[in-house]
Amino acid sequence: MKQHLPLFLRKCALSLVALVTTQASFAQLGIFNEFEAGITIGPSNFLGDLGGNSGKGTTFLKDNNFSQTRFFVGAHITAYQSPLLGLRLAANYGTIAGDDAAIKGQGGWEEARRFRNTDFRSRVLEGMLVAEVYPTVLFEWDPEDLYRKFRPYGVIGVGVFNYNPQGTDPLTGEYVNLKPLSTEGQGFAEHPDRKPYKLTQLNIPMGLGVKYFLSDKTSLSLEVLHRKTFTDYIDDVSTNYIDPDLFDQYFGVGTQKAQLARRMANKTDQTNGASAGYGPGDKRGTPTQNDAYYSFNFKLSFKLARATNSDRQMRCPTLLRY
Repeated sequence: MKQHLPLFLRKCALSLVALVTTQASFAQLGIFNEFEAGITIGPSNFLGDLGGNSGKGTTFLKDNNFSQTRFFVGAHITAYQSPLLGLRLAANYGTIAGDDAAIKGQGGWEEARRFRNTDFRSRVLEGMLVAEVYPTVLFEWDPEDLYRKFRPYGVIGVGVFNYNPQGTDPLTGEYVNLKPLSTEGQGFAEHPDRKPYKLTQLNIPMGLGVKYFLSDKTSLSLEVLHRKTFTDYIDDVSTNYIDPDLFDQYFGVGTQKAQLARRMANKTDQTNGASAGYGPGDKRGTPTQNDAYYSFNFKLSFKLARATNSDRQMRCPTLLRY
């Protein structure tokens, strides 16, 4: 994962610089009137197959495990067409995690997940282009007066993210990459419906926030940003357990990789005297619900430029008369 970080950040930095350097051109065309840039930091959480709370697993905050909270950091630049609408380009980096051991058993449906005893973590690199909509601007007496003003807003857009699920090896306690192990038979002929998942995916960021203007040029925002995704393998768990002998068949009988795949594919908790864990065909995850993640973002922003009326006017050359 580390080798992808510098390249990703360079691409994001180039994108941000490109937008900054072209702001004057946009202003002259009358597309954007103001620009601001800043930094983002905040806690992040995962919503997927692993972890959760009592009862059946869900896709919303009910299944949030605060013990698995991690953090995101990032940078953004926003171009405003008017006080009502902004277009934000952002790059973020952080971690999400899930762990069945975080479940507090109460004798219900959650016990099956707790018995599964699986965990994961993943570094996430994401870039997104989102629209910010400030509806209360329509009711403000003077939208140009910003000092100590609050503005609620909504966010929606499109993003791309890169991830790499890792799990704890029960033998060594070290994190190992899970995708190469095909823990649910991805890519095996015996499971033609389970294709190897891609580590770069699209998402749809959506959320709500409130912006407070510390001054005419500086603002502080608090927002919750949810990412809807189109994959169920952020945590490497989606469907049913497979025959562990398949790992020997595809990775070599008794090889280190085959043994590791066996351990990571089925980490059923047998510490309480259970004679057997889950077997082939037993439920491992819920393929009908894709994974998601979200973050609470604290955004500190600084105004870069403001186009004047003369900047926004398209001027034609004047012919001199004699």
